[in-house]
Amino acid sequence: MYLTIFISIAILVLIGLFLIPPIRRNLITRWIVQMIQAMNVLPRISETERAAIEAGNVWVEGEFFTGKPDFDRILQEPYPEISPELQAFLDGPVEQVCQMATDWEIYQRKDLPPEVWDYLKQERFFGMMIPQEYGGLGFSNLAYSAVMVKLASRSFTHVATVGVANSLGPAKLLLRYGTAEQKRYYLPRLVRGEDIPCFALTEPTAGSDAASLISHGEVFRGTDDQLYLRLNWRKRYITLGAIATLLGLAFRLRDPANLLGKGEDVGITCVLVPTNTPGVVINKRHDPMGVPFYNSPTEGHDVILPIDQIIGGVEQAGQGWKMLMQTLAAGRGVSFPATCTGVAKLVTRVAGAHSVVRQQFGLSIGRFEGVEEPLARIGGFAYLMDAARLYTCGAVDRGEQPAVVSAIAKYNTTELSRQMINDGMDILGGSGICRGPRNLLANIYTATPISITVEGANILTRTLMIFGQGAIRCHPYVYQEIQALEQKDITAFDRAFWGHMGSLLGNSVRTVIFSLTRGRLVRSPVRGETARYYRKLAWASATFALLTDVALLSFGGSLKRKEKLTGRFADVLSWLYLGTATLRRFEAEGRQSEDLPLVHWSMQYAFAQIQQAFEGIFSNLDVPLLGILFRYPLLSWWRLNPIGTPPSDRLGHQVAQILQKPGQQRDRLTAGIFIPTDPEQALGRIEHALELVHQAEPIARKIKTAKQAGQLPAGSPDQLIEFAYQTGIITEAEKLLVQQAERDRIDAIQVDAFTFEDYQQERMQPIDDPKLVGSL
Repeated sequence: MYLTIFISIAILVLIGLFLIPPIRRNLITRWIVQMIQAMNVLPRISETERAAIEAGNVWVEGEFFTGKPDFDRILQEPYPEISPELQAFLDGPVEQVCQMATDWEIYQRKDLPPEVWDYLKQERFFGMMIPQEYGGLGFSNLAYSAVMVKLASRSFTHVATVGVANSLGPAKLLLRYGTAEQKRYYLPRLVRGEDIPCFALTEPTAGSDAASLISHGEVFRGTDDQLYLRLNWRKRYITLGAIATLLGLAFRLRDPANLLGKGEDVGITCVLVPTNTPGVVINKRHDPMGVPFYNSPTEGHDVILPIDQIIGGVEQAGQGWKMLMQTLAAGRGVSFPATCTGVAKLVTRVAGAHSVVRQQFGLSIGRFEGVEEPLARIGGFAYLMDAARLYTCGAVDRGEQPAVVSAIAKYNTTELSRQMINDGMDILGGSGICRGPRNLLANIYTATPISITVEGANILTRTLMIFGQGAIRCHPYVYQEIQALEQKDITAFDRAFWGHMGSLLGNSVRTVIFSLTRGRLVRSPVRGETARYYRKLAWASATFALLTDVALLSFGGSLKRKEKLTGRFADVLSWLYLGTATLRRFEAEGRQSEDLPLVHWSMQYAFAQIQQAFEGIFSNLDVPLLGILFRYPLLSWWRLNPIGTPPSDRLGHQVAQILQKPGQQRDRLTAGIFIPTDPEQALGRIEHALELVHQAEPIARKIKTAKQAGQLPAGSPDQLIEFAYQTGIITEAEKLLVQQAERDRIDAIQVDAFTFEDYQQERMQPIDDPKLVGSL
């Protein structure tokens, strides 16, 4: 009896210790704080890193760090649609600008034709995101994205030229931070194209580590008693730099006399520099992979500007890094996903059509399983990339600024489009490597590394931005714990820490149960064939959240230096988001049953990537005691009980067939790109041939059947067609159709060839503007 009373009292005391905050705080939490501080468990955060972490906000990506994503909320997130007004702009001005010059013509000129420049200015392409009150089009992010998708399917030069003016550049910074006077003066000029903008951030010694820039400026008082800036810089990789009239510049500002009242080291600042200012040098250009858009170095030598040229005025002096991070937080997730999705849809169209019209061994090459495999990847990636683009645009248009999701979208769409282009080139074979007006993929193949590199190089984006910073920003408790420790707020730390421990315990239990049951106990928000994917996402999320906590508690502040490990965590988080976006698209578009092969392929591929990343984490999570557990029994169990395996060959066949069959589904998969109807243009030619080959297929099958039955003598294809007509197996109309299809098919697979003289002229064609000629 006494033992029972003693045990009961002990249990009550323990409950009191943990559940009564004042007691827990004083007896347990204070000791934990002292231990954390002594062991340096939590990461130290610099001011520049803090600005990056605090940029934007947390959106649905935060759900995966909880280990129990709210799919009801996720499915209720807005999914944008094209408005009639936007469709009119796409069918009008965007269609027109695509018709004005082919990609090959742009490459031949090494620039957009003058009439295209004039038309872009006339139709306010450079002011798409500027509100109508300043003369701009006032487009949403979705509208801008849709325009970029269509332009990207015509030429990378289009999107490189239009994109900078609308994404990261003076206009974006002015809209968000500019003074009323700056907005009134500059924004209408940018809309009309009277000012061509660029933004100069990258330097020879400050690339991915842009916060380490050494371009500098100094505040001084002029003889007129007004304040001025004296600027010196050396920048590179600046898109539109060589032709810009308004240069946005990031530099370190010093104020030796403290004239601004902000101390001597004011910090990174953004300023507007008219390029006709004495000391500004923009007389050279880079040659990025031969892609003919303006990308240039720029220098400034003792450039003098009034102090009010600082974007946002004196109040924003020293706030430049924060301004840039806030602007990139959402913008990174719009421009490049749109560009890469436009390219993806073009590759889908070209590879699918070529697989039909190109024949070997008497068969269209798309019937060979070796070709079906890359075709399936192309189709599946096109579906999920467009899903991620639209889902992300919907969030940004609703006011979200999801920095981590933007990094996920930028990294994955650029990487997936790179794989798609490689697959497309493999399918086209010799047709893909012979440059000329008939070749639709060679130029985007060479341009691909540009998207990979800019606005956060992909290696850095994967290993640092998505998870290295994302784990701190998106975790429901970690950043609260860091802030509480920095502020020495024991109450706030107590609340965050014990909430964290509860979450860790809950995810441990969920992970075990979901693993044993393969997620079958999870409630799915939908019924039908996709319900299982929600259950697997919940299983993967619980495992991800648990392993995140294990890594954070094991490595503390050194985790961000374990880049191979953080890269694998980033892969899991990326595919959780991409899978979620894919399911959201399927629901938003009315659960169309014909899209199920695309959905199944995309989701199964996503889970296979998650499986691979988890295996890498288990194999390399080198922590005391637990490391052995992860590397052997848990890794073995994970391999025996995988969360996902690659899509089956049968499923890949179904996806490949979608790309090769003209019709509504193929059109929906590639909706929004420029498709010329002129059969004299490369895409129009191969599309026309595909349509005729498809129409003639039943006739060709009828002839083949008759030949196999002995009704027709042996002969060439042309002879067999004539024999079939003469014997009444096919009609005259059918004969004419199959003959025309064969002629157009042969024409569509031809490649370009040049005379020696034409080739030399093409290779040595001079640049129009002699002031841009020069070597670095």
